[in-house]
Amino acid sequence: MTIDIFWRIPTHGEPSSHRARQPFRGDWFPGNDNLSKAGLGGGGKDGFTYIDYLAEIAHAAEISGFQGGLIPSFPMTDEPWVISSVLARETRTFRFMIPFQPGFLNPVTAARMTASLQRATGGRALYNIITGGGGPQQLWWGDTVGHDDRYTRTTEFLDIVRGVWNGGPFSYDGKFYHVEDAGLVDPLSKEDFPEIYFSGSSDAALVSASKHADYYLTWLEPFDDLREKFRRVKEKTDALGRKIKCAVRVDIVARPTEEEAWEEVRRGFDSIDPAIIRQFLASSDGSESVGARRQRANRPTTLNSYKDLIVEPNVWSGFSLLRGGQTQGIVGSYQQVAGRLDELVQLGADAFILASTPHLEEAYRVGEEVLPLVRGHSAPALRKVG
Repeated sequence: MTIDIFWRIPTHGEPSSHRARQPFRGDWFPGNDNLSKAGLGGGGKDGFTYIDYLAEIAHAAEISGFQGGLIPSFPMTDEPWVISSVLARETRTFRFMIPFQPGFLNPVTAARMTASLQRATGGRALYNIITGGGGPQQLWWGDTVGHDDRYTRTTEFLDIVRGVWNGGPFSYDGKFYHVEDAGLVDPLSKEDFPEIYFSGSSDAALVSASKHADYYLTWLEPFDDLREKFRRVKEKTDALGRKIKCAVRVDIVARPTEEEAWEEVRRGFDSIDPAIIRQFLASSDGSESVGARRQRANRPTTLNSYKDLIVEPNVWSGFSLLRGGQTQGIVGSYQQVAGRLDELVQLGADAFILASTPHLEEAYRVGEEVLPLVRGHSAPALRKVG
């Protein structure tokens, strides 16, 4: 059994460690002024941009044995399609996991964009399909479609992308899309269809994932909860005569000893603004996301120490306090982190998206010290381009 392991590209910038918010790398941090201070000795810019920093991380992940990287998509990031195109010229084997919400692209246009990227990079594009959590953030994108209907729209979108991929003519009449005699032309139609990593924890999400996903992608949760989630999604795909794999997004802090790893977490926790902790303990952020609700279910009612967020051995539920994003991750020695990843493989995980701050240095650390200990992991093969 081969386990694919991806890294994460911090398109929103990042602090230089878990222990402090400054100095900050990248130019998305509100109020960040390090661009005017860094660079040449006299304070002038040296021509090194945030894109160069992302390229360094992609190189580090490629060198360290990761299959590729997730390129996040949020209101405070650059567009992942564009970043992927830029980084493609900087790497040779690195695969680009592109998150997007299907409702914001025409499906035929998306098929042409993807096939073009596949052709230019030797088949290195992957989809991370996100249907959206609703609430204020969904309205930021101008999307007013209800929760379950968004998954219906996603299903129709992927029906069409698959339908036109091999040349057509393909026609479709759905609730959200109508297409007549569409199809990609050669040579685009001869490119490999991208693997689909599908995010979503609701029943509506599982129905859509079971039809189209190659990998069902979830945040890390308590291990017993993940076992049940994997069972549910595989049961639905089995009923359709399909097979699906499962993938887990995991933030990690890995150090030579467990004590060093928890000390890193403690120092990060102790530096957090009390206002951020109060917000963290709030019951809801207005999102309709079932996955986010499952993450919040493991929060304590009071929070006085980083230890209050340990939900099971080596699993800590405070990562969103340190850098935003998902809540739960793995903390421990190199052997412990690899061991817990192996346990997830035994539960049914076939792939991982790992992350740690700062992503540049940690790509080397995790690649050199943790990945070789994960059973089933192998370095990616060189992909022919052209």
